[in-house]
Amino acid sequence: MPSMIQSAPEGFLSQADIAAVQKGRRGLLVGAFASALAGVSSNSFAQGDPNILELPAHSKGLGQGVATNPYGVPSLYEKNLQRRQSPGLTQVTQASVSFCPLQGLFGIITPSGLHFERHHQGWWDIDPSKHRLMINGAADSMLKKDMVFTVDEIMRLPSITRTHFLECGANTGMEWGNAAVPTVQYTHGMLSCTEFTGVPLRLLLDMCGADWKRGKFVLAEGADGSSMTRTIPVALIQDDEVLVAYGQNGEMLRPENGYPLRLVVPGVQGVSWVKYLRRIELGDMPYATKDEVLGYTDLMKDGQHRQYTSIQEVKSVITSPSGGQKLLAKGQHNITGVAWSGRGKIKRVDVSIDGGRNWREARLQTPVMSKCLTRFQLPLHWSGDEPLFIMSRAVDETGHIQPTYAENRAVRGSRSIYHNNSIHTWMIERSGEVKNVQL
Repeated sequence: MPSMIQSAPEGFLSQADIAAVQKGRRGLLVGAFASALAGVSSNSFAQGDPNILELPAHSKGLGQGVATNPYGVPSLYEKNLQRRQSPGLTQVTQASVSFCPLQGLFGIITPSGLHFERHHQGWWDIDPSKHRLMINGAADSMLKKDMVFTVDEIMRLPSITRTHFLECGANTGMEWGNAAVPTVQYTHGMLSCTEFTGVPLRLLLDMCGADWKRGKFVLAEGADGSSMTRTIPVALIQDDEVLVAYGQNGEMLRPENGYPLRLVVPGVQGVSWVKYLRRIELGDMPYATKDEVLGYTDLMKDGQHRQYTSIQEVKSVITSPSGGQKLLAKGQHNITGVAWSGRGKIKRVDVSIDGGRNWREARLQTPVMSKCLTRFQLPLHWSGDEPLFIMSRAVDETGHIQPTYAENRAVRGSRSIYHNNSIHTWMIERSGEVKNVQL
């Protein structure tokens, strides 16, 4: 049977529970964690466990009524699984990041309420009846006619639903120079995966009579105070992948995620998924906006900055065991994590427990979809005899292989911020504690 892991940082075990497990008094926890404990025999249930012999209140009384919470909320026992800010990362919360708790999630879908946030001037809850999306051309001949759409008009058009990952270009950016933060929530938590519903942007441009020979790029503009503007190549739009989305995980977008309209640009860094979308302009050249010149560029080893490197390259990370967690008992564990690529499907994920000297192919958990998170798993028997250095290496369907830090730094140096897809390492110490390290 699998052993127990102390979660981080939202652990649901008390210090007394942890001490009991570490001292071998596992019988005290059988009722609550029987499926997670190693070495507990079936006879334990007959030896006086009060959680079995004494009926709890919920087995004897009348529970709460239907729709007590008109909009469902998580269990009180899961209240510590939440988005978190990184202290000191930014000066004001309106221009900041909240990190998704990857270490506590299952499968590939991120609950809407845990989806990471990145705002440049705060979020708004915009009245959809007053929101408008304007489409125009940089020159009169780019479109046969300019158009303005209401949210209702967009929602009445034929829709598409797709599941894609969304990753900030600065995800794992704090790790470029050295191991900087303790947990996977902070190293990789600017990452989420959502089912989006919306209308292909190509359809809206076709309704405006777009000149697809002259039009090479679009400018997407948001309605927030920062007027976020990004250049999107038309080549990404013509295959119907780019959506003007209003739906997220079966409901309307959350305000923090761009309600009532946002752009969905699969495989491309999150800053291009413009929230509170209010304008699309068709043009014939990149727009070089402030957020394409002053930020979201790659600092290279020679000091030059590389622009328009927006594809999120193949990447993976082990989410359990991961930094801040602790293996509480020797025995069988399950290594699990997620892999993704902005170029298509994940083809394979290899896992090493000895710092990259030897690799084993992990099992990919279905579904495996294009430009979407893919979960992988591999059994681990932990003896505690020596430290382990666990890491994952993803390969996508185009043949791209996730690089090491040494390979990335040979080209990029160690002072960059964006587009860090290096192989990540966690060290499991003899004590069972898991720490963030770099090899």
